[in-house]
Amino acid sequence: MDQWQPSHRSGAIMVCGTTSNAGKSTVTAGLCRHYARGGARVAPFKAQNMSNNSAVTPAGHEIARAQAWQAMAAGVDAEVAMNPVLVKPMGERRCQVVVMGRPLGTMTAAEYHRLKPELLDVVLQALADLRQRYDVVILEGAGSPAEINLLDADIVNLRLAHDAGLPAILVGDIDLGGVFASLFGTVALLPDAYRPLVKGFVVNKFRGDPTLLFDGTARLEERAGVPTLGVLPFLDGPEIDSEDSLALDRPLDTAPDEGDDGAWPTDPTRVPDVLDVAVVRLPRIANFTDIDPLRMEPGVRLRWVDDARSVGQPDLLVVPGSKATVADLAWLRSRGLDRAVRTARSVVLGICAGYQMLGRTIADPDGVESSERAVDGLGVLDASTTFGPDKVTRWRHGNLFGRPVSGYQIHHGIVQAAGPAFVELDDGTGDGAIGTVPAGGTVWGTSLHGLLESDGARAALLGQVARLAGKHVGHGGSFEAARQRRIDRLADAIAEHLDMGALDRILAEGALV
Repeated sequence: MDQWQPSHRSGAIMVCGTTSNAGKSTVTAGLCRHYARGGARVAPFKAQNMSNNSAVTPAGHEIARAQAWQAMAAGVDAEVAMNPVLVKPMGERRCQVVVMGRPLGTMTAAEYHRLKPELLDVVLQALADLRQRYDVVILEGAGSPAEINLLDADIVNLRLAHDAGLPAILVGDIDLGGVFASLFGTVALLPDAYRPLVKGFVVNKFRGDPTLLFDGTARLEERAGVPTLGVLPFLDGPEIDSEDSLALDRPLDTAPDEGDDGAWPTDPTRVPDVLDVAVVRLPRIANFTDIDPLRMEPGVRLRWVDDARSVGQPDLLVVPGSKATVADLAWLRSRGLDRAVRTARSVVLGICAGYQMLGRTIADPDGVESSERAVDGLGVLDASTTFGPDKVTRWRHGNLFGRPVSGYQIHHGIVQAAGPAFVELDDGTGDGAIGTVPAGGTVWGTSLHGLLESDGARAALLGQVARLAGKHVGHGGSFEAARQRRIDRLADAIAEHLDMGALDRILAEGALV
C-alpha cells in the first residue's frame, strides 16, 4: 500500500461479523498490522467485550486479551481506551462488569442490560480519545450486529458506528456453511438507519478455489446492494490469543506453522520423547490463553480433560484459571478430578484460580465471587485464599527455575502460602508455592498469567517435568516470534485477498451514504 498520509480526521472502520467466532478479532488484528506496516499509527477498539480472557495494560488496567493482542499487532502499547467495557461471565446469569479497567461490580444480565445506555457516553469518549491520537482506529463489533432483541441498548455494534459516523464491513465464516444467507440475512434484519453503514462483505476461512464463489458474490451484491471485498483463505496452524469460548472446541494438539524458519523443530529425531499434558476444562475457565505456548511446543501433546477417567497418568496436569473459583471447585470434585490431583505421580500446575483450588481453604467473607463464605480446597498445597473487594491487576517480573519470567496478575483472591515459592519475584517476595501429593508427584501453584510465554522459563519448566517423567524433550523456540509470524500471515492474506483500494476509500470516506 502507499505510505499512509494523515488527514484532518482519523480514519476508522468497524469490523462486524455474522456470528460469534466469524473471524472479527483476527481480521481486526490483520488490518491493524496492515495499516501499521504502511506507516500509520493504529489502534484497535472494542467498546464492550464479553470474555474471561483478559490482560493487564502497562498502566495496570484490565482489558480483554483480544484487544491487547490487537494492540501488539498494531505495534503500540495496549491501553484501557481500547476496551472501555469488559464483561466477565460468572455463570449463566451473573457477570462482573469492568469499566475503564476497574471492576464496577457484579450484576445479573438484566441489570447490565439496563446499565448499557449509561455506558454509551463512556464508550464514545474512549473512541473519540483514540481517534484524536491515532491515524487509524479499527473497531471490532461483538457477536452479530443484527441481534434485534438487543438493538435498543447496543453499545458495541452498528448503533456505535452510527453515532460516531463510521462505516462497517461484515465478515462471514464460510467454513460453517450458509455464508451467503448469513451475510444477506444480517443486512436484511438491520434497521433502515444502520443498513447503509455496511459498505462491504468479507468471506472468511475459505478452503479451495475462490473463483468458484464469484458468481455467488455477484448475486449477493445484486440482492443486498453490498459488494464483497474479498475471500480470505483458511489459515492452517494453531490459533493463539483467541477470546471466544468456541475456540475451546478446537483441537489443542496442533502442529506449528509451516515456513517458520526452523524456530519450532518438527523433526521427530530432534524430539525423542513427548510430554503428555492434560488441561482441566473448567466450566467457567478464564485466561485459557495461558496454555497457548504449550500448543506451539512440538515436544508436548496437549489435551482437555473433564473427568477422572479422561485424565489417565499425564506428565503434567494443569488446573487453569476460573471466574467462579468455588463453583468450579465443586464441579471438579463432582467429576472425580480431586482424586486425580491427589493421586498424580508427576506434576500438577495450578494457575490463579487453579492455584487457589489446590490450597487448604478459600474464604469469601464479603461474597465477592461466591455465596459460600468458606470452603475447603484440595489441600495439596499449604496455602489459603481470602477474597476481597479490591482487584489486583499488575505486571510482575522474576525468575523461574533460574530463568527470567514475566506475567500479570488479575485476581480478587489473595493467597497466603507457606513453603518454597514457585516464582522468585524481583522485589524479593515470592509468588506461588511448591508442594507434593501423597502419590509422590510435585504440585506447583502460581497467580501469574502468561508466565509460559517467557521462553527460557517455559523451557526450564518443561525440562523439570521431563526430568520427573524420565523423558527428554526439545524446546520449541520463541513463542513471541511465532505469534508475530501468525499476525504477519493475517496481514499478508488481507493484502493479497481483499480489495484494499476499496477498503482504503471506505476508511477515508467514513459513513457517507
